[in-house]
Amino acid sequence: MRLPQHVISLSDLKVNPGRVVMRVAREHRRVLLTNRGRGVAVMQSVADYEAAEEERAFTRAVVAGFDDLEAGRDLSLDDAGTRLGA
Repeated sequence: MRLPQHVISLSDLKVNPGRVVMRVAREHRRVLLTNRGRGVAVMQSVADYEAAEEERAFTRAVVAGFDDLEAGRDLSLDDAGTRLGA
């Protein structure tokens, strides 16, 4: 797992949460939140989270497609068009 580029303690976050949130959104960097020196959470902008989720879903779909090909579960282009009503 790649660690976030910034580390902020929960006590520092409590001082000025708005500034931290704006920085995360502006710099597109995750922040590791710590409590007593241990990581407890990761803060990320919603836009960056959604983009990462879309990328993970796409990657999973590609892997599933390769698995289908290896297992012989494939269709010709004509068969796929017929199934999709194209």
